[in-house]
Amino acid sequence: MSRNEPGFEELLASAKHSAVHLEMRDAYGVGDEAADFETWKRTGRRDTDPASAYWRPWVALVRSTVARGVTVRRARVVSEPVTDYIRYEHAGTPVNLHAGEQVRWLPRRRASGIALPGNDCWVFDGEIVLFNHFSGEGDWSEPGWEVRSEPAVVELASAAFEAVWEHGIPHEKFTV
Repeated sequence: MSRNEPGFEELLASAKHSAVHLEMRDAYGVGDEAADFETWKRTGRRDTDPASAYWRPWVALVRSTVARGVTVRRARVVSEPVTDYIRYEHAGTPVNLHAGEQVRWLPRRRASGIALPGNDCWVFDGEIVLFNHFSGEGDWSEPGWEVRSEPAVVELASAAFEAVWEHGIPHEKFTV
């Protein structure tokens, strides 16, 4: 795989009508959120200020994307009872919604009949898939992403997302 592939921000910037994100891990350990997660575990408080240094870049990116007419949806497949990390994600999801994302949650036990890709992914306009690669500990692994456009791969990822979305529970109704 060439590192000349477009990255997430470039793919999102080129999206014309949709960007959908399928998340399937029960825990992530990515460095840029480690401090916030540790604070939440210690105090139960999560940074939910859309204007904070932590959230501001994401909120600006999603808002500008939605303002261009692109629908941004996120679907999360989670085990129950949920992990601490999923509780943390759930606590921060109001900021995703504030930015313009739509978010649904699907308990893993309700996903058994859905063919899921082997990795979390973003699908842009139903044409390009960006797979995210994580280590067993949930941090980015090398290479951190993989871009695919073969029709069968795009169809698998798109169909998986839509099936999870259809069976998912809107954030406002999903309790952890």
